[in-house]
Amino acid sequence: MNMNTIKVSSLFVFLISITSVIFATEYHVSKNGNNKNNGSESAPFLTISFAAQKAQPGDVIIVHDGTYRERVTPQSGGASDAKRIVYRAAKGERVEIKGSEVITEWERFKKDVWKVTIPNTFFGDYNPYKDIITGDWFYDYGRSHHTGEVYLNDKSLYETNILEDVLTAKTIQSSAGREIFPWYCESNEKNTYIYANFQGHNPNKEMVEINVRKSCFYPEKPGRNYITVSGFHLSQAATQWAPPTAEQIGIIGTHWSKGWIIENNVISNSRCTGITLGKDRETGHNVWSHNPCKDGATHYNEVIFRALQAGWSRDKIGSHIVRNNTIFDCEQAGIVGSMGGVFSHITNNHIYNIWTKRLFAGAEMAGIKIHGSIDMLIKNNHIHNVGRGIWIDWMAQGTRITGNLMYHNTTDDLFSEVNHGPYLVDNNIFLSETALRDWSEGGAFVHNLFNGKVIQREVLGRFTPYHMPHSTEVAGLRNIHGGDNRFYNNVFAKGTGLEVYNNVEFPIQSGGNVYFNSAKPCNIEPNYIMNQGFDPMIKIVKEGERVFLHLTLAKSLEALDNPLVTTELLGKTKNSGQAFVNPDGSFLQIDTDYFGKKRSEADPSTGPFENSGEGKLKLKVW
Repeated sequence: MNMNTIKVSSLFVFLISITSVIFATEYHVSKNGNNKNNGSESAPFLTISFAAQKAQPGDVIIVHDGTYRERVTPQSGGASDAKRIVYRAAKGERVEIKGSEVITEWERFKKDVWKVTIPNTFFGDYNPYKDIITGDWFYDYGRSHHTGEVYLNDKSLYETNILEDVLTAKTIQSSAGREIFPWYCESNEKNTYIYANFQGHNPNKEMVEINVRKSCFYPEKPGRNYITVSGFHLSQAATQWAPPTAEQIGIIGTHWSKGWIIENNVISNSRCTGITLGKDRETGHNVWSHNPCKDGATHYNEVIFRALQAGWSRDKIGSHIVRNNTIFDCEQAGIVGSMGGVFSHITNNHIYNIWTKRLFAGAEMAGIKIHGSIDMLIKNNHIHNVGRGIWIDWMAQGTRITGNLMYHNTTDDLFSEVNHGPYLVDNNIFLSETALRDWSEGGAFVHNLFNGKVIQREVLGRFTPYHMPHSTEVAGLRNIHGGDNRFYNNVFAKGTGLEVYNNVEFPIQSGGNVYFNSAKPCNIEPNYIMNQGFDPMIKIVKEGERVFLHLTLAKSLEALDNPLVTTELLGKTKNSGQAFVNPDGSFLQIDTDYFGKKRSEADPSTGPFENSGEGKLKLKVW
């Protein structure tokens, strides 16, 4: 090809890109609009859903102030990262998308208990007060739970399955210390009846809403790629339980697609899950519940192989960006994903008050719960009061968990389950009673602050996949014997330390760690400091929206000669045979701290903070 041909080709590509920008359409949606309008700023549409039917790759939908009670179901996706379909709340305006409707005409039943009768025709083809929460790995505690919910002034009430509990205001106590307002429902062929104890509030004078839609923003079909959703308040949806062996529907979800950006949103009051990066229904939906003759792990392996046959790969699935969202008051998870989140970034999200009611439970509950976090980045998230903080379950390979702040989580901060690695956990602040629950192999834990115990165990009864490097392609299956981990330059402030790895089958690598209070090193660690008489006195203090870490550091931390952690130091994992490298395969080194400050290459500081000083410190960590 000569130079003239190259110039003509470059000019053609440039003209095509300019043309696509010129012909992109900007649609506007307003509560004062009309779907018979043309969608311009001066003649906006009335509903987001109508704009979604019109939008084509490159188009932008700007939504103006107001509450939109609808489920947005994108009909089309973008064509590429540069030619997206963008849904954006107008700058400076509060735009709410709600899966609920306002309910009036309550009648007093007894004392503070009110009753409303709703014709079943009100719900159309989906009635959440007949739909029972169910699915693989769901624990109902011996009673039924509906996907419906009742809200008083934007606060959810507590469902009970016994009408008498509504009359006496009895139910399970709230772990978040909230006042209990119980409700109960029953249905026949014609009507749905809801009873609620509003404890002195008149529901006809307050804002009372109920869930009526399964989701707020979710495509009906997979493969709606390159969509951006930015700046909305999304809430109050009748979401169903979302296990890894089912289609996962959240308040907002990507539905087995590629290249979404979910950013700057406030997501709350999901019956189960806030954001889903999940798989499709065709590869299996609650397969274990439908066939309990085989164990759940076998079923999930079959789902994985069906997904591969259906095209699960970097080309078609994942590579999402989920950033700067605030997620709270969801009873299953803040963010959950099964295989659909591969190659994605989950960054700078504030996730709290997950699983606070504790009326039901299950094996898929966390601030962030991911199956198949291949080459995923989980960075700078603030996660607290969620039960379990981050749960990477199956196929964490090339995953990096870095710079996260976690505390007041009652189960643990980080749970790594049946992974073979390599995965990297660095520069995190883990302050809950259990900091790390390790049922995996092949992890590297570097420059973290652990202020809770470490729990380790083998898992011999399940054989789980490991993959070809930076790929969804399965290379093999293996159970978990324990060990093959790396621990460098961490602070273990209390609880247990690395002594839990003394008898693992595969030895760990460790060095440069510091142990305070009762924490102890592994019996083969060559280079460490242990000061069991010293207490760093760690605590979290909130000042408005800011979060400060108070701690005391001893001068003895400087006595260690710490290694700079690199690809070369960490080596390769035993089973996958993969090195600890960046997602693009390039050389890795941990040369910055929690704040992004450059680390000393000759002797980096122990813990997440480089040269933070000694004595009593107050560090702004969020």
